[in-house]
Amino acid sequence: MTSSKVFVHTIGCQMNVYDSERMLQQMYVLSVFATDVMDDADVIIINTCAIREKAVQKVYSFLGRLTAIKRKRPEVRVIVAGCVAQQMGSHLIQRFPFIDIVLGTHAVHRLPEYLKRLDRDGGPVIDTEMTADIPEFPADMPVLPQNTVSRHVTIMRGCDNFCTYCVVPYVRGREVSRRPEDIICEIKMLVGSGVKEVTLLGQNVNSYGIKEGLVSFPRLLRQVNDLIGLERIRFVTSHPKDLSEDLMNSFARLDKLCNHIHLPVQSGSNRILAKMNRKYNREIYMDKVEKLRAISPGIAVTTDIIAGFPGETDDDFEQTIDLMTTVGFDHIFAFAYSDRPETPASRFPEKVPDPVKGERLRRALETQEGITRQAYDRLIGQVFPVMVEGYSKNQIKSGGVKQLHYIELSGRTPENRIVNFHALAQGPVTDIDFSSGRIQNVKIERACENSLWGTAVDPGDLIIAPKGGEAYVA
Repeated sequence: MTSSKVFVHTIGCQMNVYDSERMLQQMYVLSVFATDVMDDADVIIINTCAIREKAVQKVYSFLGRLTAIKRKRPEVRVIVAGCVAQQMGSHLIQRFPFIDIVLGTHAVHRLPEYLKRLDRDGGPVIDTEMTADIPEFPADMPVLPQNTVSRHVTIMRGCDNFCTYCVVPYVRGREVSRRPEDIICEIKMLVGSGVKEVTLLGQNVNSYGIKEGLVSFPRLLRQVNDLIGLERIRFVTSHPKDLSEDLMNSFARLDKLCNHIHLPVQSGSNRILAKMNRKYNREIYMDKVEKLRAISPGIAVTTDIIAGFPGETDDDFEQTIDLMTTVGFDHIFAFAYSDRPETPASRFPEKVPDPVKGERLRRALETQEGITRQAYDRLIGQVFPVMVEGYSKNQIKSGGVKQLHYIELSGRTPENRIVNFHALAQGPVTDIDFSSGRIQNVKIERACENSLWGTAVDPGDLIIAPKGGEAYVA
């Protein structure tokens, strides 16, 4: 392997982001370093998603762009990984013959091995075999230097729920959990590199460890909560049917567990929920939300909504809108239904016309905008601890300012709300070394469309000096 730069393009969920980071770690060990410029890369990896048709089309579009690059530089290695790779296998090679390696969801840890095979024997190399074990990366892989205080850690893979619309069990396999000691070891390495917040990932974290007889998910959370140097813990995703009282009580018992839960409901209609094979009804769902809010007042609840599932009537959809307004979600992730290969729902009759799906999606998003706006307005005047992540998107890069001035920083509350706020700084913005990961109390002054604006409660604590300089004292 003689190349020196790798470009990774990730499509899809946080688990894909995690897998992409792990592949970059493997390449780093081979002295192949990440680049943000695709034209400079000797290896191009696209990590793919098959959860919706739109995501698959993004994959094909990106691969289409690579045709010209591969024609101009045939020595460039093109690797397709993830769910589309698992689903399509050799068919990807037939459609895009320039692909060198196809890595299914259970093969990403074998990337170095297959690159060596490609150099030795030629290609293409295809691995879409599913195994009963969870793919494990070497425990001693170096933590990549990244300007982030928050990282993802996968604790399990696959899914056993088989919701009728979902392709995950077919492309990621059945549920399998990592050993808790491996998870703790990885988090310790991240904390040692400066990470302050971890998000534990799984298709259904609630069922972590059950099949293998490992510790329960609430017990794992307690172990993570005990780690010195870690400030915050998050997790996704939590299936409503498996949300136990032990897990709900964790929000009150664990000081590092953030006051936010993503609890996908998908529909507010019991008839549609049954067709989806979700194994709960709206009454059970709303009861669990009520218990969560009693245990942890102020908890932010976010959810997923599917608009236009096969057979969904106007009345079914109105029940979804009613549930949204009754629960008062912080945010929703809403999508128009699309058939996925192999899933039972793809064979269901009574398909909802695309224009109707589009209109229902628009209404769901519009309804949620109003709910979020009202919820954010109620936060004005309250004080929240915000973990600083970096500059806000609105920060003007002022090059030559030497005197004390304001810069705009951004971070998140425990409820996962984005907050932008002012900090005092001395020196050019490009020279400032602010303390990412510090937690600053911020008073909310204004609600924006997708974020909040506030002012540091103790602004004198936030005066930031240039790199290598002494802090300015107000």
